[in-house]
Amino acid sequence: MVRAAIYIRVSTEEQAEEGYSLEAQRERLVAYCEAQGWDITDIYADRGHTGRKITTREEYKRMIAEKDNWDTILVLKMDRIHRNSKNFMIMMEDLERWDKKFTSMQEELDTSTSIGRFVVDMIQRIAQLESEQIGERTYMGMAQKAENGGLLGFNPPFGYGIENNDLVTIDDEAEVVRYIFISYSSGRSMNEIAQELNGKGVLTRRGGHWTLYSIRQILHNPAYAGFRRWDGYLVKSGHASIIDQETFNRVQELASTKTKDPRKRRTKLLDTNPA
Repeated sequence: MVRAAIYIRVSTEEQAEEGYSLEAQRERLVAYCEAQGWDITDIYADRGHTGRKITTREEYKRMIAEKDNWDTILVLKMDRIHRNSKNFMIMMEDLERWDKKFTSMQEELDTSTSIGRFVVDMIQRIAQLESEQIGERTYMGMAQKAENGGLLGFNPPFGYGIENNDLVTIDDEAEVVRYIFISYSSGRSMNEIAQELNGKGVLTRRGGHWTLYSIRQILHNPAYAGFRRWDGYLVKSGHASIIDQETFNRVQELASTKTKDPRKRRTKLLDTNPA
């Protein structure tokens, strides 16, 4: 059976676009693996990071470090993995050396042939040009807005909606978020929490069942403590928090202690006393 590492990524300027949210990518790729009869070894999700850089994408780096666990990398589109043609071709050379494969759900290309590699290279160069043009037009304004705590357009996480260009809590979803944090703090595992929510008939926003991955995404999202991420920034936002910073930090520390692999113990705490 093919072992697939699912990689999903969304940058800030793409978060509001249909089909590019992390949840949308995850659902489509999981369904694809089920149809192909592939085994999913893990889902690696980088939120708010550009495809032009590798150094800031922690989940991408973790996936590469765990290459012995999977046979192929699966993405929704080629530009989810890289928007820099040089980085993409370096990755392809590494995969070939490791006897690993790369699969894009939307582009059906055979990278074992010279024509296939040429087409892949051209697609990557076009994606890089588009990315650089977007970056030139938007980066300065977005960086200024992020530093000032302004809201950047994206699909709001479970528990929030958008009103007057700001995040506002959705009461029933916010209660579920608090339940998840309290349950995990009290010793329940992510799988157990997902099973409990599914058993109670509580659905995700898209009407699906809860999984370990969706619970993990909530537990590690600083938005619930009143913070936002954007391209290296972690800024205090003006939106209402659902849990306090101390609870968020306590959950991060607890999750780190439960990680068996010491390489994955990356505890990212919020500064509860910013200067």
